[in-house]
Amino acid sequence: MARISHLPSAILLIFSLSLIQSVVVQCKTLKRDVKALNEIKASLGWRVVYAWVGDDPCGDGDLPPWSGVTCSTQGDYRVVTELEVYAVSIVGPFPTAVTNLLDLTKLDLHNNKLTGPLPPQIGRLKRLKILNVRWNKLQDVIPPEIGELKQLTHLYLSFNNFKGEIPKELANLPELRYLHLHENHFTGRIPPELGTLQHLRHLDVGNNRLVGTIRELIRIEGCFPVLRNLYLNNNYLTGGIPAQLANLTNLEILYLSYNKMTGVIPYSIAHIPKLTYLYLDHNQFSGRIPDAFYKHPFLKEMYIEENAFRPGVKPIGLHKVLELTDADFLV
Repeated sequence: MARISHLPSAILLIFSLSLIQSVVVQCKTLKRDVKALNEIKASLGWRVVYAWVGDDPCGDGDLPPWSGVTCSTQGDYRVVTELEVYAVSIVGPFPTAVTNLLDLTKLDLHNNKLTGPLPPQIGRLKRLKILNVRWNKLQDVIPPEIGELKQLTHLYLSFNNFKGEIPKELANLPELRYLHLHENHFTGRIPPELGTLQHLRHLDVGNNRLVGTIRELIRIEGCFPVLRNLYLNNNYLTGGIPAQLANLTNLEILYLSYNKMTGVIPYSIAHIPKLTYLYLDHNQFSGRIPDAFYKHPFLKEMYIEENAFRPGVKPIGLHKVLELTDADFLV
């Protein structure tokens, strides 16, 4: 009789497990995402596709998810949320089918050989937080639709062949923290609207063909409230360092090397509390450097060579190449 009393419980357990298994089996990958990734797989000679076995990028039965593809469950379906296919010598235009993966939060295609423009359809990826296409051969202008990625926190477009002006639409990205635009062919002025980004910590526009002045860049009151690293090096910037730059009280790195800047170094800059690296070399600065710089508690390096400073002005630290990779800021 005891065994019979446990029978309904056993049947209930079996039924429950069967139901759970049925739900798992029915949780298929959204057709939209399957179609998009299979289009990419079919159209490009990616080295990674040899590991893309089966038709379902999120895995099917005994088949694992495709390499570099991360999926998550939303309701009754699985969707692709991350695509990381980097350093595998992908050749060809940016795969527009990627922009059909509407649930992507991370897209990393860096260190490949992608060519052509960044398509305007990139603006469809409304949930994207990280976009990394550095170290490719992408070209043309940055589409204004980039400003539609309202959740973007990290944007890496460096080491490409982008041209034209830096789009002011980047100022429409309220969550942006890291903006890497160095080593391209951007021209014109840096949009001062970028100063309205309340979370921007790192701005690198070095090694381009930009003109204008720092005074223009920081003309908006209360601009760049949390900016730590400002890279303006290797451009064609003119004018002096305005005393108001000291209002950027969170600055730690100020990189102005290899421009056409003039004037004296304001005393106020020495009072930026955590200023650690100051690069003034290869400009046309003149006069003397205030003693306060040499007494700054955090300033480790100050490069000053190839300017018109008075005799006797000395640098701080040993002059070596500053090597910070994009990975240092991917946090």
